[in-house]
Amino acid sequence: MSNKRRVTLVVALLIVTNVITFGLTNIMAIQFNGKVILPKDEYEELYSVYKDFSKILYVEDMVKENYLRDVDESKFLDWQLKGMVQSLNDPYSQYLTVEEYKALSEQTSGVFGGIGVIVTPGDDGLITVVSPIEDTPGERAGIKSGDKIIKVDGVEYLAADMDEAVKIMKGKPGTKVVLTIMRKDKEGKNKVIDKEITREEIRLVTVKSNIIDDNIGYIKLTSFDELTYEDFVRDLKKLERAKVEGLIIDLRNNPGGLLNICADIADELLGEGDIVYTEDKHGRREYLRSKKSQTDLPLVILVNGGSASASEILAGAIKDHNRGELIGTKTFGKGVVQRIKELPDSSGLKLTISEYFTPNGTNIHGIGIEPDIVVELEEGVEEIGVDNLGKDNQLQKALEVLKNKIK
Repeated sequence: MSNKRRVTLVVALLIVTNVITFGLTNIMAIQFNGKVILPKDEYEELYSVYKDFSKILYVEDMVKENYLRDVDESKFLDWQLKGMVQSLNDPYSQYLTVEEYKALSEQTSGVFGGIGVIVTPGDDGLITVVSPIEDTPGERAGIKSGDKIIKVDGVEYLAADMDEAVKIMKGKPGTKVVLTIMRKDKEGKNKVIDKEITREEIRLVTVKSNIIDDNIGYIKLTSFDELTYEDFVRDLKKLERAKVEGLIIDLRNNPGGLLNICADIADELLGEGDIVYTEDKHGRREYLRSKKSQTDLPLVILVNGGSASASEILAGAIKDHNRGELIGTKTFGKGVVQRIKELPDSSGLKLTISEYFTPNGTNIHGIGIEPDIVVELEEGVEEIGVDNLGKDNQLQKALEVLKNKIK
């Protein structure tokens, strides 16, 4: 039965059920002018929907009529919808208010305000840092992947309140916000730290490139937004013109982003074949494939626990195609795909619609990807990348492996 017909018949039931005076078990069909307009099985289904719908209306009326204080109608509806989606018990599915949807759109466009920290609802019910964004106030303040944000400006927040916490963390550039962080120390005990951070306008530069030791190209990807692919191709061509002999792609602390942008970048690095495939609850699969053309440069990929989602798709494709070595530590482990839909009033719905698999059929959700060469970052190293090459032992290992490839 179509949704439009269902809605129409539910409305009809509001009238019909006031007229029917005999038991449901005696109904064979609802007729009008001698014609069957609703068979018994459809009536039973719709009557069940009607009972649930009437329960919602009853509770809503009770609250509005009897609650001690005034009810904010817009917030009341928003939280009904939020509760509906939260009942899925999926941290990645969310109903987004108008403000939240706007903020998400700004983030994927590459420009937004705040402190530059990507967070996710943790399985422990706490707001968990996926990674700080490079060269933002959050990174400079020492926020790390895996940190738990337990308070914002002295107010406690749980994962269920993450949207509200994010809203508070954002604000006018130049103003300050205090995050209370819970982090495990060397002995595995929880340590609580307060960090005062000054907000800035975050203008994401998601691609940075350098040449190391005259012949090694290095590209750092901090996220996958609408501008990332064009910037990546520009920097890759620049490195090729400079006659580099190998390429390091640094995906450490890259929390992911847009799947289509990730696939476009993978297409520049792989030969012909699968990049990733997704599968929904009906078993329907969708494949993203790369073409024959690719860069011939030997590759090494750097990953860590802050490499998530689209980063893992790219890393998994490189690994499964034996296109290059993965070096670093196990990735975050986000292997599900969300679709974002704008609703008519400019609010939005972000819904998990499928899970993804690497080309070899591996689902890494909750597991992550193990690197080919495991290298833990040495203790005390706060900055990673070419600006701290002397202390970044993971990058040093990537250079070593790549130079052995091109001898």
